[in-house]
Amino acid sequence: MLRSGFRIGRAFGIDIRVDWSWLFIFALITWNLRAVFGQSHPGWAPVQVWGIALIAALLFFASVVGHELAHSVVAKARGIPVRNITLFLFGGVSNIQRDPDSPKAEFWMAIVGPLTSLVLGGLLLLLAGATAGPVSTLTDPTRVMAGMSPLTMLLLWLGSINITLGVFNLVPGFPLDGGRVLRSILWAAIGDLRRATRWASGVGQVIAWAMILAGIGMVFGVQIPFFGTGLVSGVWLAFIGWFLNSASAGSYQQVVVHDILRGVPVERIMRVNPPTVPTTISVSSLVHDHVMGTDDYGFPVLDGDRLAGIVTLEDVRKVARQNWDTVTVREIMTPFDQLVTAAPDEDLADAMDRLTQRDVRQLPVLRGTELVGLLRRQDIMKWLQLHAELFRN
Repeated sequence: MLRSGFRIGRAFGIDIRVDWSWLFIFALITWNLRAVFGQSHPGWAPVQVWGIALIAALLFFASVVGHELAHSVVAKARGIPVRNITLFLFGGVSNIQRDPDSPKAEFWMAIVGPLTSLVLGGLLLLLAGATAGPVSTLTDPTRVMAGMSPLTMLLLWLGSINITLGVFNLVPGFPLDGGRVLRSILWAAIGDLRRATRWASGVGQVIAWAMILAGIGMVFGVQIPFFGTGLVSGVWLAFIGWFLNSASAGSYQQVVVHDILRGVPVERIMRVNPPTVPTTISVSSLVHDHVMGTDDYGFPVLDGDRLAGIVTLEDVRKVARQNWDTVTVREIMTPFDQLVTAAPDEDLADAMDRLTQRDVRQLPVLRGTELVGLLRRQDIMKWLQLHAELFRN
């Protein structure tokens, strides 16, 4: 899950973030568009060329956000939490926190993104045609393009790239949208999400390796339809193929993890009677008397017999070393009303989803208001290791 970068906005209750890797692809696309617009319109001033290229790149990524928002809005409408949308090196990703609960939900969540891009692309091309005015001849496309206004050229490029984005995402390479559509169809046909994911993931990996081999061929001068040839294009295509292959394999592993954890109660692997600390001890005492010599990352904090919060090593790191003797645990802990908790009879797969959603390493386990254990991520990993043979099936 992408976590680096910074927040740029919020739409439909969903944070929109930019990963630092996005800055590289944004600069690369802007530079490439500067060359394309400069060659097709030699009469444009350099400032005008750079300005149109910059606007086009920004609007393209706004289109990517629109594509991902379509996925996210449908997911939220079906009760599936969406953490954020993140722009990164390969475009954009909606951080949807769990798989849908039916093939129908999966289908609509997947298909709505490409449909959004295709519809947007078609509308932009219609606008480009409306602003272009009458064209006397199509025998010389270069001359026709050179006569286009900046607005027409911008609309034409944005329309074409959105249609390309929509078509590319319909490729049945899981976890691309087309691969998720394929999984939804297989899931509906065989009634088994895990097997459907394995088959869709296999198709995705075949497509990914085809992209890798095609990219290598392009590096050595092979002309690939639609993609062309050349070092930069070949390396980029191979890199996308590598990313798709890794994502496809990883997505299947996530489904296997859920299958292993499904039906296992939290109390089976939670740490019973976990070490706790009172609210009144200093950070120094916490470190030297409780943290050192253990593998514990977080400690439930008690105020008498009542759970008051939880304190972690991350909280300790926020306190300057010279203040450890004067700052108390109460001042740095996450208070009870901000905690995410689990119940002892809760399904372990659901608790794992909550750990992932909040990006924490442990959940206090409560029976009513009584602390009965601590569910740690490391204990879940041990359980998965004990069932490692299921990953190969």
